[in-house]
Amino acid sequence: MPDLWGRARVIQSVRRFFDDGGFLEVETPLLIPAPAPEPHLLPQPAGRGFLQTSPELCMKRLLARGYSRIYQTCKCFRRHERGSRHVPEFTMLEWYRAGADYGELMKDCENLLTAVAAELLASDVSSAVSGGAGPPVLSVAGRDQPVDLRPPWQRLTVAEAFRRYAGCEAEEALRREMFDQLLVERIEPELGFGQPVFLYDYPAQLAALARRKQDQPQVAERFELYIAGIELANGFSELIDADEQRRRFQQDRRLIRAAGRRPPPMPEPFLGELGAMPEAAGIALGLDRLVMVMLGRESIDEVLAFTPENL
Repeated sequence: MPDLWGRARVIQSVRRFFDDGGFLEVETPLLIPAPAPEPHLLPQPAGRGFLQTSPELCMKRLLARGYSRIYQTCKCFRRHERGSRHVPEFTMLEWYRAGADYGELMKDCENLLTAVAAELLASDVSSAVSGGAGPPVLSVAGRDQPVDLRPPWQRLTVAEAFRRYAGCEAEEALRREMFDQLLVERIEPELGFGQPVFLYDYPAQLAALARRKQDQPQVAERFELYIAGIELANGFSELIDADEQRRRFQQDRRLIRAAGRRPPPMPEPFLGELGAMPEAAGIALGLDRLVMVMLGRESIDEVLAFTPENL
């Protein structure tokens, strides 16, 4: 039986964290005319539009309209994604902050997860969190080493991770078209043991909606959060240059065509409002995975009311 009581407690804790922090909970449409063109994601067509792969574009339009601290938990859809950590319909948590950068989002992650862990410790829900009067410790299912959630967490650049675990430069891996393979096979299995880790400063060509780093334009201000080899979140400082964003979308549309697929329409309403968006940072966190980790489960199937196979 899935642990739906535990799932509900985690989601309640997440909402309480953002509500208490002055964020506005928003809802945006699931059915949209044009998602961001992403070469490595397959959106689900629905009628004349698509089911969202992320609420990102609509939430950024709300930032442009003056809503400066917003969050949302919602369903997202990506075709052909299935595994112990993937389902084609899943729950995403996204939040955005005007006037912030990706460093602020890292602190948000630290504060959010420690707050959720503290609530689980104080509740009667069976979870993977322990610690008593000390800092919260997470026992991740299938992993021998417990994870200390006490901040600050480790920060590791992508460049250093490739040197340390893949034995090559990140730029070399990109040239050889082996970046994703090396990341999945050699780097991710080493990340977030003992303490969560932020893998940050991705090559700029792998961050289509992120701002380039001012003093290192070859990298973008993007990070991913890992706990015991499990990727939980992807965040970045937002690109707010509409002309540059259009060029990046056009390049991604070319890559989609080169892969033999038809790209979605250009998201013109988003591009039209991007110029009014303030400097900001935003992040997507897989809520099903967070529940799985916090409750000590090995598969997200164990924290879902229904899986695709038993509908």
